[in-house]
Amino acid sequence: MRVVIPNSLDVKIPENQPRLLEIDTVVANNDVSTQQKAITDTDIDRFILLEQVIAGNLDLLFPNVEILDWSTFRVTRNAEVRRNEEVAEGLIEMIEDVLRDRRFATVVRLEVSSDMPQETRDLLKEQLEVEQKEVFVRSPPLNLRDFSRIAGLDRPDHQLPDWTPKPHPRFNDIDTTESNDDIFSVIRNKDILVHHPYHSFEKTVQRLLKTAARDDDVLAIKAAIYRTSRDSEVIESLIEAARNGKQVAVMVELKARFDEENNLRWVERLEEEGIHVAYGTIGLKTHTKTALIVRQEDDGVQLYSHVGTGNYHAETAKGYVDLGLMTNDPDIGHDLTRLFNFFTGHCSHEEYRKLLVAPSTLRTSLVDRIRAEAEHAHDGGDGRIVAKMNALEDPDVAEELYKAASVGVEIDLIVRDICRIRPGVEGVTETVRVRSIVGRFLEHSRIFYFENDGDPLYYIGSADWMTRNLDRRVEAVTPIEDPDIQAELERLLSYYLQDNRKAWEMRSDGSYVQQTPESDDTVFNVQS
Repeated sequence: MRVVIPNSLDVKIPENQPRLLEIDTVVANNDVSTQQKAITDTDIDRFILLEQVIAGNLDLLFPNVEILDWSTFRVTRNAEVRRNEEVAEGLIEMIEDVLRDRRFATVVRLEVSSDMPQETRDLLKEQLEVEQKEVFVRSPPLNLRDFSRIAGLDRPDHQLPDWTPKPHPRFNDIDTTESNDDIFSVIRNKDILVHHPYHSFEKTVQRLLKTAARDDDVLAIKAAIYRTSRDSEVIESLIEAARNGKQVAVMVELKARFDEENNLRWVERLEEEGIHVAYGTIGLKTHTKTALIVRQEDDGVQLYSHVGTGNYHAETAKGYVDLGLMTNDPDIGHDLTRLFNFFTGHCSHEEYRKLLVAPSTLRTSLVDRIRAEAEHAHDGGDGRIVAKMNALEDPDVAEELYKAASVGVEIDLIVRDICRIRPGVEGVTETVRVRSIVGRFLEHSRIFYFENDGDPLYYIGSADWMTRNLDRRVEAVTPIEDPDIQAELERLLSYYLQDNRKAWEMRSDGSYVQQTPESDDTVFNVQS
């Protein structure tokens, strides 16, 4: 955002300074009278915008200039700065170039405050080389995202009660004095499904990796990192494991948009510790959320796997709804071994026993399962699909769903964002329902259910049904075979379909209508 003097000068708002300044701080720095300062000594939080402070002191910045007017504007540049990965000298150098070039990339949007004179708007359009359709007039202040700071104020009268994750019962068992089990024997005994933010990320996933880092019997740890926090305990556990003499390999996706700089920093830190780091695959983004622990036990080497729908990011795990499977299944362990070998260039990317992996097997597997449901319905059976995801955009998958609906397959789609399917179209999608859950937490988990002629198939994983996920990213979707966890997913999906508080149903014309309970007694919120 900038403060502009028409036809003359502009001042860039410093990005390293807070946009919202507390009045007490401003008052103290400007040494105003005690009487003025007393105005702020209440239980009211008062702020002033940084651009207002700058505008009020323009005479100090430009002492020999007559200030006629000032207003604000904001520029959005194209984040898709592309490079040819195949000819780049190195991926790290390429990403560093991309980060530099973003600052000067093509302007794709110009936002101007509604009080900006027309002549100033015309001047900006000319200087930034934007068309009128790329100019958006906004009521000031611009860039309301900066106001998220207000949500962090200690004002319980304006906030929802703090959310406290519940202990996972299986992890609770480990902590009881009566139990001699460690985390690995608990997982080996039975698969575990963790559900964030309802289960604490720190006390489940982070705990697993931290335990592995300190366990004398663990031989190796491998993890795929797409996004993580700036002070990631997950990364710290991997570093601790390497210092403890374990073999550690980490796949860090350098092309995760807007996290490139943070991921570059972690790559440097990991390599300083002598950890084997892979940066990604040419032409693909690695979007899997997977980890593999190799452990020597009395009966031989055991593989412990984590396959999730969300990032290894403790902060987003507090506000994103995600699932993760912890398992000792040897086939899934075998598949993750092959996947990590693919990341490091030691094997092909084609054959997997159980995992559905993009871009090699996921698309064809999904299409096969949709077609199988259509065949069951066509033959007089019960064809049914329930799928929860962030977005459904791929035209080929959409076409298969339309075909399945035309022969009577019952389809429920729980899609938070873009959905290419229109439900309830007479003669086309009368058996399709589409809803989106918009609540306190961002719905990020992916769950896929296929009736399979009475032998249901359940999957969770990192992939949405989008072309980029199916063809241009490395994704991992795992089957859920434990009957108890299947029942848990069945119950969870039914809750999403029952929600009448935070659910929005799509109509046949593509519009959405919020669901409302018939009475207070029938309110059902899947996130509560």
